[in-house]
Amino acid sequence: MSHNAITDVAGIQVGHYTDRDAASGVTVVLCLQGAVGGVDVRGSAPGTRETDLLEPGNLVQKLQAVVLSGGSVFGLAAVDGVVRWLAERKRGFPLEGDYVAPIVPAAVLFDLGRGRSYIPPVDPSWGSLACENASSGAVAMGCVGAGTGAVAGGLKGGIGTASEILPSGITVGALVAVNSYGTVVDPRTGRLWEARLEQNREFGTAGRRAVRVPSPPGGSPARNTTLGIVATDARLDKAQVRKMAQMAHDGIARAVRPAHTLFDGDTIFCLSTGERELSATPGFFAAPAAQALTDLGRAAADTVARAIIHAVLSAETMYSYPAFADLEDRPREEND
Repeated sequence: MSHNAITDVAGIQVGHYTDRDAASGVTVVLCLQGAVGGVDVRGSAPGTRETDLLEPGNLVQKLQAVVLSGGSVFGLAAVDGVVRWLAERKRGFPLEGDYVAPIVPAAVLFDLGRGRSYIPPVDPSWGSLACENASSGAVAMGCVGAGTGAVAGGLKGGIGTASEILPSGITVGALVAVNSYGTVVDPRTGRLWEARLEQNREFGTAGRRAVRVPSPPGGSPARNTTLGIVATDARLDKAQVRKMAQMAHDGIARAVRPAHTLFDGDTIFCLSTGERELSATPGFFAAPAAQALTDLGRAAADTVARAIIHAVLSAETMYSYPAFADLEDRPREEND
């Protein structure tokens, strides 16, 4: 893993636009050569765009970008900037003449009331600037992009990413904006729920800390949502990427508790760049390559959980929400 990020999947680029005064931002995942896309929505308060187009029976097979944005419903305005940026570069579903229709699904999270004004001033320029900032290199994490104003169970949330290379050589990566109603820390032990998934000591000493968890702030009903994108270089069809997105939700459910609540719009997209064949297993299930797809789903769930931990460990104390890094250590006698 060169970056331990979703950009380890060849053909994937990530860009952020961040407005810290507004406590909001946009994150875009670009796949300029096109990628087969799927989505699974588990939360009960989603804000999305173009998700119906990803249904296996529908016409368009490939998308060119996925947008995650703060700003709740107002954040969908950023997608227009991404669409126009791609259209100027002739990336999209081919139309008559030299025209294209860029396919850009999107989802938003609720970060209203955390910045200088209640509604962040999201507009198309946020999306186009995120595209301009995109690269296939290391991905900035923490309080950037769609994770700028994010909050995770009373702690400061943010953007996180991780990747895994399977024994087959297939790469799976995940990027998550963590803005959850549930907590990322086990209140009984003070430790991160899924720190056991660490690879190559990626979480450092911070990932092994036991902390005193403050009580979540009271007040108005929770306004949340955890958004994710998983990507792979395996060659999948639309039904298979949707299944991978479904399994990837297990990563949220393990790393954030509770998850998929009435207060969340938890949504995960899945992208396949199609660089590697998905191996078939001999026997009755050879045709759909069931075992190989199951292995991808397991890796997707694990990378989502690891990305959530990276988001929380990379966050800074902002907007009156404490970062995990700034919490007090739990006394040894209180640890299990």
